[in-house]
Amino acid sequence: MPRSADASTATGAAGADPRNGLLGFFLRGNLVALAVSLALVILFFSLATEHFWSVRNITNVLGQASILMCLTAGVAIVFIAGEVDISVGSLVAAVALPLIVVMNVTSSLALGIGGALLLGLIIGVVNGYLSIYLRINSLIVTLGTLFIIRGLVYLYTGKRAIADTAFLESFFQLGNGRLWGLVPYPAIVALALVGGLAVMMTQTRFGRQVYAVGSNAEVARLAGYNVRRVKFICFVISSLAATVGGILLASRLGSAVHVAGLNYEFQAVAAAVLGGVSLAGGIGGLVGAALGVLILAFVSNGLGMMNAPTEWQLVITGAIIIAAVALDSAKRARN
Repeated sequence: MPRSADASTATGAAGADPRNGLLGFFLRGNLVALAVSLALVILFFSLATEHFWSVRNITNVLGQASILMCLTAGVAIVFIAGEVDISVGSLVAAVALPLIVVMNVTSSLALGIGGALLLGLIIGVVNGYLSIYLRINSLIVTLGTLFIIRGLVYLYTGKRAIADTAFLESFFQLGNGRLWGLVPYPAIVALALVGGLAVMMTQTRFGRQVYAVGSNAEVARLAGYNVRRVKFICFVISSLAATVGGILLASRLGSAVHVAGLNYEFQAVAAAVLGGVSLAGGIGGLVGAALGVLILAFVSNGLGMMNAPTEWQLVITGAIIIAAVALDSAKRARN
């Protein structure tokens, strides 16, 4: 049966060991290692830079990381199911178009968000159908949709930003407001999304099915699981999670920008793998993936405050990715 670095081990339809409940969820060794790594990153940059350890900087990083956290949660679920989704970066730019256009016409935030979610749903259905029901490799499918979506965004916008002319205060606050003037609303939304999906993955029958399918699809099929349906739903969840991130980013920018989300898909993959999600499927969890996002976010922020050249930031991020994948491969070889 599937193993999880920071999620309950699926034990079949008969129920799970209580030690694998919510308490065990936070006590996994991999989570402890990630939490310690995050603490060390924060400690290092707090000592190395003057203003890193400040409420303003920490909360700013949380707000900035929230968008990537939404994308990473969806990508991680697809990875756990044994598939790949790298279309999420372009999707972030695409869903901002119906969001802004509908709001500009109707002055309704609800209708704008509805339009964005509908487009995200359609893209998830297309990715899932092509990958699962037509059996085209999911890496190829989502790579193709990544380019197609980005190209269509360029064509529609003419490579120019489409500004928010409705000027809804609720829309502005969604991406820029702070609870009690301190905690960014995007961070609250992202944490709520990750928390909800984490509970789904660890405490529901569907979540156990995702781990089972990702661990061994044939065994899961023989156990009576609808493998195609489970994987298809994972693609839809990934696209909807990325849509939430796209809505938050559009609010922060105050417009639909054609280059929004550029290269976010690779950052999401990096964060998920760093957080213990296996590229082979069946292993990992969303809390670990969220910690992976925070590690990358604080490393990037700290390097920026140290005035490190962008080139070195890219080199260090790439080295972290390679190290995480190498560690994942070593763990799978040992097991």
